[in-house]
Amino acid sequence: MKHTYIKVTPLGDNTHDGGGEIELLTTGKRIPAMTWSKLATKLSIGAVFAALFFSPAKADFVDITIDVSEQLMYVQTGYGQQEVYPVSTARKGYKTPYGDFSPYYLAKMHYSKKYDNAPMPHSIFFKGGYAIHATYDIKRLGRPASHGCIRLHPEHAERLFYWVKEVGMDHTAIRIVP
Repeated sequence: MKHTYIKVTPLGDNTHDGGGEIELLTTGKRIPAMTWSKLATKLSIGAVFAALFFSPAKADFVDITIDVSEQLMYVQTGYGQQEVYPVSTARKGYKTPYGDFSPYYLAKMHYSKKYDNAPMPHSIFFKGGYAIHATYDIKRLGRPASHGCIRLHPEHAERLFYWVKEVGMDHTAIRIVP
């Protein structure tokens, strides 16, 4: 099941008149908010009520912990999400760095200059050429398989990428433990 996350930015005091905009967090695309009647036909009544009358609190952090021995990523956000994702870290002969990091570069699509132009969708770079990114080799998630990067299921990588983009790299912490 694919989820679409939205952020509603109301304008003025009367948000049900169609002011503001909606940002699709999975694509980053911004569209003008619809009028009440159009929006009501697209979303459930509960979602409409929440989107139009409550200003969503901006997440002020994303904390990411990768446990290399378990091959799991633990994510906690200021939105209240707590997620656990299987990952693949460095296979034998390669190394995933341990320590505390902050991301320094985000790329919706990056191609490795070191490893045969390999695709690295939704990359979150945190040290040199090391990144958290999506992999299409999902059958290998949960065990070491990479050249050192942290690989995620494409849906998880996309979600994480947009959370980090939303809160900012300076409000994102990455911890990698043995």
